[in-house]
Amino acid sequence: MNRLAHETSPYLLQHAENPVDWYPWGEEALARARDEDRPILLSIGYAACHWCHVMERESFENPMTAALMNERFVCIKVDREERPDLDGIYMDAVVAMTGHGGWPLTAFLTPVGEPFLGGTYFPPEPRHGLPSFQQVLVAVSDLWRERREDVTRRTEVLVDALEQAAAARPSGEPLTESLLFEAVRRLEELLDPEWGGFGRAPKFPPASALELLLRRGAAEPAEKTLDAMALGGMYDLVGGGFHRYSVDEHWLVPHFEKMLYDNALLVPAYLHGWLVTGKERYREVAEETVEYMLRDLRLPDGGFASSQDADTDGVEGLTYSWAPGEGAPEELFEPFEDGRFILRGELDAETRAGLLEIRADRPQPGLDDKAIASWNGLALAALAEAGRRLARGDWVDEARTLAEFLLGPLSDGERLHRSRRAGRSSGTGFLDDYANVAHGLYELHVATGELRWLQESRRLALLAVELFGDHEHGGFFLAPKDGEQLVARKKDLFDHPVPSGNSMLAYVLLRLARIYGDDELEQGAVGVLRLLGESLGRGASEFAWALNALDLYLAPPREIAVVGPPDSEVARAALEPFDPNAVVAFGPAENVPLLEGKDLVEGKPAVYVCERFACQRPVTSPEELAALAS
Repeated sequence: MNRLAHETSPYLLQHAENPVDWYPWGEEALARARDEDRPILLSIGYAACHWCHVMERESFENPMTAALMNERFVCIKVDREERPDLDGIYMDAVVAMTGHGGWPLTAFLTPVGEPFLGGTYFPPEPRHGLPSFQQVLVAVSDLWRERREDVTRRTEVLVDALEQAAAARPSGEPLTESLLFEAVRRLEELLDPEWGGFGRAPKFPPASALELLLRRGAAEPAEKTLDAMALGGMYDLVGGGFHRYSVDEHWLVPHFEKMLYDNALLVPAYLHGWLVTGKERYREVAEETVEYMLRDLRLPDGGFASSQDADTDGVEGLTYSWAPGEGAPEELFEPFEDGRFILRGELDAETRAGLLEIRADRPQPGLDDKAIASWNGLALAALAEAGRRLARGDWVDEARTLAEFLLGPLSDGERLHRSRRAGRSSGTGFLDDYANVAHGLYELHVATGELRWLQESRRLALLAVELFGDHEHGGFFLAPKDGEQLVARKKDLFDHPVPSGNSMLAYVLLRLARIYGDDELEQGAVGVLRLLGESLGRGASEFAWALNALDLYLAPPREIAVVGPPDSEVARAALEPFDPNAVVAFGPAENVPLLEGKDLVEGKPAVYVCERFACQRPVTSPEELAALAS
């Protein structure tokens, strides 16, 4: 056993019995590197990563390779999900050096953490133009010992580039509707006309882009993608929920890992697709995905696990694929590999239940059972909105339990932790933790009408501005100002595969600004949008959630103040339509500006529809509300 045996991360624990003398990231490892003047071999991955498992089997479990690593390097293993700051910095460096990135990430650093070489997966023997991992180890070690000046030049260039990226200045160009029109046009150009999605294989679920299309009235490209993804393959027809991505253009053969964040983002995407188009299949997919999350990812302490592995017993997709005679309808078989098949088509509820029972008796993929605040914030938003829109009070109760977990065990009472596992919380919260949890708490306020969740959403958003804000250039850093000092401080601006902390916090700040009448919150959001500037129109896929925030910013303000419970007829009527640019607050409450002076009307629940706090007369029935809108 090496030092990783004392960690909580399932990914690190997977490597605890390697013959490699692994360290977790920390002062012990860095001090040894400095004292012995050794380069650092930094390996970053995550528990559900297929190629991480492959490289472990081929190299890290190989005694000769491990001996070479131990002899020449200080070896550090990092879970990218626990330390997105480290992953972001060193991934940017590797992409700058090689033109591509991915996991496992392999970076070589000076003893003070400056990157000078790197790559991703390296095979045990030379193949496909890649050197063997042992060859890489020897070459890098020789470079460090014999050509130190070359290493120094490399580190200076890379660190300078990382620092300049974080210091990018905001655009002075106006933020206009033309950026949104250009982004939608760009997505329509990129659309696969037959199978949906944007671009060629591999295809990842574009949840944020779908949200943009739906809110901008571009339903056709959204429908094509929602329809194709739900056919089966990447979507699990038997158990519900989505696998990580499709290796082909047809959304058929998936990379079988299942991530909490994908499913948490696709629940509202399918819900909104149902509201816009009326297609019942979208509602079914949303329901089945929530059921999957609650069944397979729900943890005993109230949070949700991060992911399920792609592999079962070392074989990718073994749990999810079928062979003839195993009970699945063979007319739905699509070829996979090794005589096994993937299901695509329609399954009635009885057949689904039967197949799920059969599948439950098989060996199951590994579960990364750490709860990450950021992804649980997305799950909270999905549960709360799905529970509200589908009248599932039990799901709203689950959302409340999740919120208590986030504000309890995943918090020190004020600040969020990054993750929790086995009764231990680890690491400081990052920007995306605060942004996503604040987003989820707002959605829980709308679902329950309980003022506490709105107040907590605002508290975390204001704390995020304080901890992460760049008051010189705008936007927000990934790590807090009082966090560990790394070689650079990174801003994450890309919304793929999940909304960046910058985009989500901008979205949250805009909603809260309209409820609280707070111009400073709005300007914090605008600072993010100005950092992206004209890139918003050209980078529709890369910045899709930021574009959703821009759409909210440019939309005429529409505030809905509800006094009374959310299950009143007038409240349900007010919140039933898909109106993504409206903000909602429930009262009575005198300490929320939108709600000040608003009360029940003759003892009845009331809805006040406002624009910039100028409100129309309150209504107490769905009929009055409809007349008001006409």
